[in-house]
Amino acid sequence: MLSLAAAGFATTLACAGTAVAGTGPTPAPDQRPPVSTVPSETGNPLTARAQAAGVCSDAYQIGTTSYAYRGTEKIASVKQFYSPACKENYGYVWVWKSFLDKDITFDLQVGVWSYDRESLIGVRHEFDTHQQEFWGNGADTVNDCTSGDGALTIAGEQGTYAARTSKRC
Repeated sequence: MLSLAAAGFATTLACAGTAVAGTGPTPAPDQRPPVSTVPSETGNPLTARAQAAGVCSDAYQIGTTSYAYRGTEKIASVKQFYSPACKENYGYVWVWKSFLDKDITFDLQVGVWSYDRESLIGVRHEFDTHQQEFWGNGADTVNDCTSGDGALTIAGEQGTYAARTSKRC
């Protein structure tokens, strides 16, 4: 099995204190979900793809943003979101335009990593895609230690390009 560094993974596993994954203060006004339905790198729970995944409209980012690298090229951002209304966490991946411009078909997996259960929860898979925005399904992990988790695989290339956000407990 390849180590994360050997496989080209960029992973941030710094602990963010002792708050439960979905707890903490309400986000500042500049962190609240936008009112438009336009997809963005920051993550918009009102987009068509977010709604298709069942993301609650009040979801906002918790924890850090992490990045997946293909060699030295940054190819995707990974985030974790929390919805107070639905009491669910969501994984989020935004594939960078500079990578998409290469017209490479890839598979993508996104979800919430539960450290308590040692498994990926709310996982969604997309195969043979060129999409930019990916949301995981709702994960009932608010009482777990969690991270947003995303992995991109390219046919014919060894390994997976993945990232995991900071651990939220």
